[in-house]
Amino acid sequence: MHCPFCRHADSRVIDSRTSDDGLSIRRRRQCPQCGGRFSTIETASLNVIKRSGVIEPFSREKVMSGARKACQGRPVTEADLAVLAQAVEEAVRQTGSSQIDTNEIGLAILGPLRELDEVAYLRFASVYQAFDSLEDFEASIAQLRADHRAGHRVDAD
Repeated sequence: MHCPFCRHADSRVIDSRTSDDGLSIRRRRQCPQCGGRFSTIETASLNVIKRSGVIEPFSREKVMSGARKACQGRPVTEADLAVLAQAVEEAVRQTGSSQIDTNEIGLAILGPLRELDEVAYLRFASVYQAFDSLEDFEASIAQLRADHRAGHRVDAD
């Protein structure tokens, strides 16, 4: 790690702390050359493989944006979307893979979105589960109703 003050190529770690969400580590460092102190934040990289084959870093904001579109006009707050995006990132990271397909991210959004708002879930599912007809919507609604009658909600696959 280069010192941001004198550009010396080395630094010493003084303190390390895990972030509140457990997904990153904050390290306090000191340069042995100039004595300057600075902080770094380290996270494990997570890359997304898009349909076109392009690879880019995972973005919670993109998860929120997709869910926001499905939630348009629904009683869902930005805070709800932030919690959903964090849950999706945690689920994706738990797979242990450093690269994940965009379709898998879309599917990972379905469970938390279903718990948040069922109408938004149906909107989102129609894209990511490739609904082709009214029958696809009817089958999904029938599953939601069956889960309600059973007295519980089940995460989508």
